Amino acid sequence: MRIFVTGATGFIGSYLVPELIAAGHQVVGLSRSDAGAEALTRAGAEVVRGDVNDLDRLRTAAEAADGVIHAAFNHDFSNLKQHSEDDRKVIETLGGALAGSDRPLVVTSGTGLARSKTGAPAVETDDPVPSAEYPRGATEEAAEALVGKGGRVMVMRLPQVHDTRRFGRISEHIRLARQKGWVAYIGEGTNRLPAVHVSGAVRLYRLALENGQAGARYHAVDEEGVAQRDIAEAIGAVLKMPVESITPEAALAYFGALATLITVDLAASGALTRQQLGWTPTGPDLLSDLRNMDYGLT
Repeated sequence: MRIFVTGATGFIGSYLVPELIAAGHQVVGLSRSDAGAEALTRAGAEVVRGDVNDLDRLRTAAEAADGVIHAAFNHDFSNLKQHSEDDRKVIETLGGALAGSDRPLVVTSGTGLARSKTGAPAVETDDPVPSAEYPRGATEEAAEALVGKGGRVMVMRLPQVHDTRRFGRISEHIRLARQKGWVAYIGEGTNRLPAVHVSGAVRLYRLALENGQAGARYHAVDEEGVAQRDIAEAIGAVLKMPVESITPEAALAYFGALATLITVDLAASGALTRQQLGWTPTGPDLLSDLRNMDYGLT
């Protein structure tokens, strides 16, 4: 298939493009920079120059594609509501370009947006938090609206995706530790993050694109939950810094904008995804990558 990919030059995209090409697909990647365009060309992809919010350009690229993977999102959380509503418009545009066909659209969300019905690890059938409560919910609302119109749209919920270079929000934990000279966790540190190595995540994107069902939500989860205390101790061991428990009341002083999120248990399951798509994630676990991480790049 000819696949249009947004976020093609990002962390996940840098693994996703080769994964798709190796499987025989033709990839067209969006890039707003010369460096990104050169990287895509070296990987064997075609390039569409532009920004993810250039809706006319997105529409044209999607209309010429056999399928679309939307993996881009502006993670500047200082203006989360605006970026989330921008994402809604992007998804509406991509879905509109594919309307009236069976061409797939895979949209990226997060396992942390799933609201567990039971208090157990979040599962694929759990509904997302509405955007009125948390702005990022706009992504899945836009996907659901397209499914309601007959689109073959699937949601890919990502946990903490990692390799030895990138760790998402855990990179902020590392930055804070370096700034303060010690590593903190809250209370007993039993609240958890789900995780997957990036190689497993991109394989699941491909499987969803090729075999996914309209309206499905997939969880790219290898490890259901890694305890915050274990994460803190792995960081402390490599940075050779002390690791200490702090109270929830002290979280704001240490973690700043992460203070609320750091106390939440975000465990999630990917069992249904494995069953439906025959997905078996591979790659190092989160703590192994933390212990082997190139901290000079973080």
